[in-house]
Formats: sequence, structure tokens, C-alpha cells
Amino acid sequence: MKPEVDGSVVAACAVVKSFGPTPALRGASVAAGAGEIVAVMGPSGSGKSTLLHCLAGILIPEAGQVWYAGGRVDTLDESARSSLRRDRFGFVFQTGQLVPELTAEENVALPLLLAGTRRAKAIAEAREWFDRLGLDGLEQRRSSELSGGQAQRVAVARGMVAHPAVLFADEPTGSLDSLAGEQVMNLLTDAARAEGTTVILVTHDPRVAAYADREVIVRDGQVISPNRVSP
Repeated sequence: MKPEVDGSVVAACAVVKSFGPTPALRGASVAAGAGEIVAVMGPSGSGKSTLLHCLAGILIPEAGQVWYAGGRVDTLDESARSSLRRDRFGFVFQTGQLVPELTAEENVALPLLLAGTRRAKAIAEAREWFDRLGLDGLEQRRSSELSGGQAQRVAVARGMVAHPAVLFADEPTGSLDSLAGEQVMNLLTDAARAEGTTVILVTHDPRVAAYADREVIVRDGQVISPNRVSP
């Protein structure tokens, strides 16, 4: 049954996921509306990253449902889920995961190139984000030549360059000091609000969660704070 999620773009309903004999999610439910920034909080090992990966179609739950834009994600085959992640979703991870062989602008352009955009157009669109995120002059640098904060801003630009409907950010400031983390979060949330992007933000840091519109708490594989999903 489709969950009743007023205005929600992405939702999980009673999701169950285990890794071998170890349960990670035990019927977790959460939803996020268009343009909403939702912080998913909880201690290490609580299941919050697994929940994000299920919402993004990276992992398939053993039970429950995952919805995006009114359609089921968990019932799609791998090819369709890959297309969804490429065309509609953006990602920012804790360590940025930049491709070391590529320049900063090539890293930002990568989602566009993978989607078939011509190189010149993809690079031109990528460059627009360098001024926007305070990265002017760093276009030709490789990841080894960037500070942690700079690399993470490049990762934010890469996550946003294709104008995703949903941005999934997993501990995006976890490897940064407090000042660099604050800069990254200001830029990420400003860019997301300007683009109308829904953000699912996984963190254990209350200072990072404070940038969100709403917080949900995951503990022992369940969302224990109120949310808007009804099966």
C-alpha cells in the first residue's frame, strides 16, 4: 500500500534490512517533502546510513517500501535504480570520494559526463559552481592539492551540478574541523535551498543537524521520533 506522505518526494515505509544475521533496520519509516532538509541522527551503528542507502536505491530492503515521486524504488531493477541515482539523485559522502586522477572541475562535471552531456558543456556547467562555492582558481587542481574543506566543497558541487531532486549527504562534515564543517554546511544548505532540492542528511553531530528543517532519530534500526509516514 502506498504510504500517505503529504507533499513528500521520498519516503521509506516500515523498511527492514539485515546484513547476514545482524539486523540494521527494523521497520524504519521516514519521509521528506520537496525542498525540505531532513537530518537523520543517531549513534554509530544505529542504522541511519543504511536507511539513507535504502532511500537512495543503493540497498534493497528485505521488507517494507521505498518511494520516490509517487513510484516504488525498491521494486525497480538495478538498471532502473542506477538511472534514478544518475538522473534524479545527488550524493555527498564523508570523505568526498573524489577521483584522484581527475581535476576538480572534471570531478564536478562527472555526473553530467556519465549522463551523456558533451564534455565542453559539462565542464562549462561545472565551472559555474566554483564561484558559487568559493572555489575560484581551484578548477585544475587534483584532490591531493586541495584542503579537506575545499575537497568537500568540490564534492558538494559534484552532488548538485545535475540539479538533483534529492541530495543524499552521509556525514558530509565528519572528516573536517569545525570551521571547515560550518563552511561546507552553509554552502550545502544555501545551494540546496536555492535549487529547491530535498536533502536527506545523515549525521551524529547536533551542530550539523541544526542546519536542517527537521530532525529524525534512528536508534536500534528504528525511527523513534515522529514522522509523517503511515502505511
